[in-house]
Amino acid sequence: MVASVALLLALALAMAYPNLPDISGLTDYRPKLPMRVMSSDGVLLGEFGEERRSYLAIKDIPKVMQDAVLAIEDARFYQHGGVDYLGVIRAGLANVGESRSQGASTITMQVARNFYLSTEKTLTRKIYEILLALKIEHALSKEKILEIYMNQIFLGHRAHGFAAASEVYFGKPLKDITIAEAAMLAGLPKAPSAYNPINNPRRANIRQQYIIERMLENGFITAEQRDLAKAEVLHYRNVSDSLPHAEFVAEAARQLIFNQYGDDAYTRGLNVYLTLRADEQMVAYRALRRGIMDYERRQVYRGPEAYADLPADPKEVDVRVAEALADHPANDELLAAVVLQADARKVEAALQSGELLNITGEGLKPATSGLSDKGNPKTRIRRGAIIRVIKSTRAGKDEWTITQLPEVEGAFISLDPRNGQVRAMVGGFDYAKNKFNHVTQAWRQPGSSFKPFIYSAALEKGFTPATVVNDAPLFFDAGSTGSQPWEPKNYDGTFDGPITLRRALAKSKNMVSIRVLNAIGVHYAQQWITRFGFEPEKHPAYLTMALGAGSVTPMQMAQGFAVFANGGYRVAPQLIARLTDNKGRVLYEAPANALSDDRRVIEARNAFMMSSLLQEVTRSGTAAKAQAQLKRPDIYGKTGTTNDSMDAWFAGYQQELVAVVWIGYDQPRKLGDRETGGGLSLPVWIEYMNFALRGKPVAEPAVPEGVINLNGEWYYDEYSGKEGVRSLANDEAKLPAAGTDDEKKGILDLFRR
Repeated sequence: MVASVALLLALALAMAYPNLPDISGLTDYRPKLPMRVMSSDGVLLGEFGEERRSYLAIKDIPKVMQDAVLAIEDARFYQHGGVDYLGVIRAGLANVGESRSQGASTITMQVARNFYLSTEKTLTRKIYEILLALKIEHALSKEKILEIYMNQIFLGHRAHGFAAASEVYFGKPLKDITIAEAAMLAGLPKAPSAYNPINNPRRANIRQQYIIERMLENGFITAEQRDLAKAEVLHYRNVSDSLPHAEFVAEAARQLIFNQYGDDAYTRGLNVYLTLRADEQMVAYRALRRGIMDYERRQVYRGPEAYADLPADPKEVDVRVAEALADHPANDELLAAVVLQADARKVEAALQSGELLNITGEGLKPATSGLSDKGNPKTRIRRGAIIRVIKSTRAGKDEWTITQLPEVEGAFISLDPRNGQVRAMVGGFDYAKNKFNHVTQAWRQPGSSFKPFIYSAALEKGFTPATVVNDAPLFFDAGSTGSQPWEPKNYDGTFDGPITLRRALAKSKNMVSIRVLNAIGVHYAQQWITRFGFEPEKHPAYLTMALGAGSVTPMQMAQGFAVFANGGYRVAPQLIARLTDNKGRVLYEAPANALSDDRRVIEARNAFMMSSLLQEVTRSGTAAKAQAQLKRPDIYGKTGTTNDSMDAWFAGYQQELVAVVWIGYDQPRKLGDRETGGGLSLPVWIEYMNFALRGKPVAEPAVPEGVINLNGEWYYDEYSGKEGVRSLANDEAKLPAAGTDDEKKGILDLFRR
């Protein structure tokens, strides 16, 4: 009988063997490796591809990780030939007395199954699995089989292979793994969802403890190591800290690489190294969010995000809270909570984690209207309301505050003016909420932050920082505009009379800018600004150009101010520094973007004079707190607030770093009568620069040829005497003549913007 069964089995194996699939996919193993976007200092910023995987050769996989896997999956791996017959007998005997079956698959058999077979539990599949294992063992070395297994196996959270799993679960490279951590990871192949330490920590811990014992039994660790490993407290990577919030940058890099490689970009294991540093990127991200949230605290409370019906039975509340908050995920530090009880003095709420919050005092102020008995019922905070909360520190103590997701948006960009390398880029408040990159895609009015480019043009027409211009009211009648009269104003509503260009720019006087532009000619100015990278069609040749009524992106503004910072050269932004394949071979390296004569767009003396004027803005003008807070003189920049306060800007630089901040609504609307670039955007800029310039010595530009200092003021040599524009005496301004009614209407439309 036994002989007959053995004969039949042998015949089945003989018939099946010729039908086995080709295993060239293993002998020439090329796993799908995601594209990884890295900072210049090697921090992972983003991954793109269906599978997270970092391929490691077997020699680079720590022995402790190999031992942990062998201890639980296949302790006799190096003794058997692909099928562990002793293991099969042992599993068979165990299954006789147990209700649950024990498997006897070796690592080689698992490789065969994972690559070529289905997961159905049938005798036919098992036969194919055994035969494939034998074929694989004949074709590959033991080390190669283990290498493939440890890089290919799925371990949860899109992680394939133990190197990727170490990063996902512990936020560290596999080479730094401990015995306890290795045992935890080794428990994942059995069932990644069931033994996942993030989703099921209790079950994962039980399996980890068992694996540590198995490591001792197989002689991989000592009893002392076993005891230490079992006592070790594991710290898992926080999901919110998984990446340094460079989503907009990573997406910009992805688009560039995809344009070159197509779909192969997501499977070739390309490593994209960017020019930015991870720490500066994080500071920029935090600074912009803080600036937007500071603005949000001044806005009227718009009410809870939703309402949930809570059961009367306290035992059922936790489950209902978790269900309700599933549709309101955390927005980084802005957490969603369900209100359990509320009155004007205290709000009790529950987080997704089950933590209970008691919010009182200052923490209630932003939502005062929502807690008032006389408030709108639709915005009332009551039991079941889903609100946003944020933790802050007051008097050295953590406290919770009610807040709301902001509607306003923002953008931050910094780059090195010497070569165009991007140092930090934040395209909006939250990438998950709005993927529109405001740095490169948002065309907005720059307002007064555009005035330096008009002043730069004026310097070439004989104006000097000492030129006196009348800051007096201007009026353009209907005949001039072709429609309604236009009467521009200064932001503060006051007029200073005769004033130097230096003071006019520092105080951002609109009347002076209009008079200067009128004097040099709008068409001349329109052509001049193209030197800085601005598009003439986005800045029609009307006097409103003096007030920044055209359209720019934050990236364009950074490029433009870089010309002043580097002494007159135009540099293109550079994001990707280097591209390598999965073996580290360099596929692309960005060329040195050095400043050269063919890049010069304005004279060095023009850039020097503009830096002198922009230094006055940060010393005594609308951005005076820049130098005061940073405590260094080599700071230059310009605030910008558009008509009706729809856009708030600050653009500034130090010789080695340019940064631009913009804040506004996607659908332009008033930010508020008292909201300005100096109040909204400048604090964000200062916070970033305070970090980015730490340890850098003060460096002011050298005096170039062609300028002279007289009585403390700078002049072009040829305009230091009676030449040049000493003062602009005209008290009236006229618009360029408009021929057709359509042209006149176009002029007026620009005035209204």
